[in-house]
Amino acid sequence: MHPSPLRIEPIPGYTPAIGRLVGMLTYARSTTLAAVEGLTLADLDHLHDAQSNSIGALLAHIVVVERSYQVMTFEERPLSPDEDAQWSLALKLGAEGRRALRGRSLDQYLDELSSVRHLTLERLAARDDAWLERSVSPAPRINVHWAWFHVAEDEINHRGQIRWLRTRLPRRRVDERDG
Repeated sequence: MHPSPLRIEPIPGYTPAIGRLVGMLTYARSTTLAAVEGLTLADLDHLHDAQSNSIGALLAHIVVVERSYQVMTFEERPLSPDEDAQWSLALKLGAEGRRALRGRSLDQYLDELSSVRHLTLERLAARDDAWLERSVSPAPRINVHWAWFHVAEDEINHRGQIRWLRTRLPRRRVDERDG
């Protein structure tokens, strides 16, 4: 059962607080998906200016932020050197990300968003509310609840950037854009 994106309440299959968190994560994701619907490869790779990230890079960032917090909270460890190297561009974005995070279709990003969220929901269903209060071992100043709040808040922030960028995409003739 998928939670209603407009309700924050307990959800069957999750403890009460985790269910509420799942509701927030679900809403954030549904608005991100709506913001990118129908975008082309050119739209995803477009750079508004020399300092902007592309919409595709922001989607890659959303994926690796969630994956990073899965590692820190579910696996209770810092990122390995291999993970850090593999995900660094999308985590940090910036000039190198603008150069390298290109050439992926919307379907590829959507598959990654779906896959990472599936794992999150599966692992959250196996936890209880007390788990949310635990410190995150690689970052003991934060607890697990804050970590997953941050995943939602980071996605919402970047979804706002995506919406802003989408309204500023270069206009192309209809036949170029849809063909």
